[in-house]
Order: sequence, then structure tokens, then C-alpha cells
Amino acid sequence: MTLRSAVVGGGTVSGVHLSGLDRNPRTELVAVCDTDEETAREIAEDYDVAAYFDVESLLADTDLDWVHVCTPVQTHLPIAKRIIEAGIPVQIEKPITETYEEFEELAAHAERHGVVVSEKHNHDFDPVVREAMRQKRDGELGDVRGVDVIYTGSSRPDDPNRGPWNFELAGGEFEEGIPHPIYLTLRAGGYPRSEDAVAATTALYGDYDRDFAYDGAQLQYHTDDGVLCTTKVLGGTRPVRQLLIHGEDKSLTADLISQTLVEHDRNYKGSAVGRVLNNVDQAVDRTAGTVKNARAVLRRNRSDDWDTLRLLNAHYYQNDAESRALEAGDPDAMPVPLAESRWTSYLMEEVRNAASRAEPRESHPVEPVVSRDAE
Repeated sequence: MTLRSAVVGGGTVSGVHLSGLDRNPRTELVAVCDTDEETAREIAEDYDVAAYFDVESLLADTDLDWVHVCTPVQTHLPIAKRIIEAGIPVQIEKPITETYEEFEELAAHAERHGVVVSEKHNHDFDPVVREAMRQKRDGELGDVRGVDVIYTGSSRPDDPNRGPWNFELAGGEFEEGIPHPIYLTLRAGGYPRSEDAVAATTALYGDYDRDFAYDGAQLQYHTDDGVLCTTKVLGGTRPVRQLLIHGEDKSLTADLISQTLVEHDRNYKGSAVGRVLNNVDQAVDRTAGTVKNARAVLRRNRSDDWDTLRLLNAHYYQNDAESRALEAGDPDAMPVPLAESRWTSYLMEEVRNAASRAEPRESHPVEPVVSRDAE
């Protein structure tokens, strides 16, 4: 079975959806839809597919098995509901909805119609994250006591990267990127014990022409297993993006930028020799990771087969896993459970609530930003 697929939205992020559906042997990209007719026609010509300019026409004229929604977040709910009513599984770019209330409406609608809904959580499937999670699942870390995600260097609220629609969000472009570190924390540490277990703090550092509410956020919660989880997100700094998993037998630092994994499995405290061994071990881990990455790039340059590409591209990896689950008719095998999206949406709502409660503070001027592509 080949899943006949379409992409709704032809903006910045749609390219990886289009190419993934076009390359995946289990999917056939048959249509693209965008309200900008020129954009839709250009993409359709590039991929040799049909162009549509509204969702109603797309659904009425095309036999589809899967639709990816890559439109502004304010439109996700109405578009997804219409696709669900047509009985078609849908993958939605993050943030899955603009508010938690909208998420609940979406989830209830999907349940009523018995349709699978998923959210793009690509960093869950970065090679380095997959390896860290494998070690955790295999018990190599022992009992996990804590998880920290540091995600700095995010876009400032007034970055025009994805378009002016982002400026309508409380955190602007910065808010659009917050799901990434949140879902990573949920994946590695687990879900909060309860809604009351969540604490959120925000900060507004920059001085912007628009009335943004925050450009920095921190979340903390604990799980049923007593795992203490924290997420720190900052805009406008140099990028540091790390996942730290603290185990009783071994801890890990997964660097999302370099895609290298550092293992902390010695007790380095209390001696100069220990400190030297610490430095040596970390240097060896990073060097080994760099060599592995270089070999992976060489393999990709020599071969563009799907199995090679999906192992190196987190978007493709999720696309592949979801297409397998849909092909098998097994919604429980979807790699991003709706529960992960639910908590991601709830934690984002807690960040917005914290920003609304914060007292106005003196802001700091920032340099104008330049549009750039970003995940």
C-alpha cells in the first residue's frame, strides 16, 4: 500500500515535508495546497503534483491517505478538523494548536471521528537523541533521577523568519520554537505527575517595537517516578542546545548541534587524576561522535536511498515511522503519541500564563534581527 499524501501550506517549513513524502517509498506525494496560487503552482511544478488553493477543493477532488499541515498555527485547528471530518490521518507542524483549549477541541474531534492525529516532533528523532533514549531504555543509565534541556539561541520574538503571523503570538517567533525543548524534556524525562506539579517562569529581556510578553522561559516539573525535569529556553543568545539525562549508574549529555553524545560514567570528584580522566573521556566521546557524523555524511553523499536518508534526517525518520504505522493500520505505533502533544501544549500554556502574570520589568535594547531559516 502506498499512502497518497498532500501538504497544506507552502511556507518555510513545508520543504522538508514535501521532500520527505516525495522520497519515502511508502508515500506518494500527489498534491500541494496553498492560498497563494503562485506558491502552490511553483511547488506543484517542482514536484510534478496537483496544485490546490483551498482545502475544500483538495479534499473534494483528491483521494488521500495522509495530509501534512504546515500553515500558520492560527489556522491549524479549522484545517485539521476539516481533514479529520474527511476521515484522513493528519500530521500537524508544531505548535499543534495556538492554545491548550484548542488542543482539547482537536483531540476530542479526532477521537469522535476515529482519525489519527500527530504532531511534528523532529528532534525526538535526532540520531544523538535516539542513541540516548536507547541507552535509557536498555537500562544502561540505571534509575534516571533528572532531565535537563538547555535550548538557547532561539529566535527573538521579532524575527520575521516564518512570517508576520508569528508576531500575533505572545512570544512571537520565540514562542513558535518553544515546543522543541519541551517535547524533548517530556520524551526523555516523562510526563508531569499532575498539572499542579508544573512551575513556569518567564523573562522579557529585549526591547521590541511590538508588545511581546517574553523572550525567555523556564519550566520545572516532577514525574510519578520522582524524575525532576527542567527546560530552559532563551532567545537572542549564542546557541547551546543540550539534553542532559542524569542516571544513578551513568549520565549523558546529548549535544543537538554537534550531534555528539558524552557519557559520564566515572566518579571524577576529589582528585587531579579524576579531572584529567574527565577531560580525556569527554574529548574521546566528542571525537568519536564527530568521526561517526563525518562517516554518515559520506554515506549520504554516496547514496540517497531512503534508508540512509531517514537515519540522518530526523524529519524523515518520523515521517518513515508514521507511514509504517499508518500502512499497518496500527495507531498505537505512531512515534509521537498524542499524549506527548497534549503535555507540550499544556506546558506552553503554562509559559504564556506565567508571562501574563509577570510584572513589567525594565527591558534591554537588542540589535535588529535578520530573517533566517530555522527549524
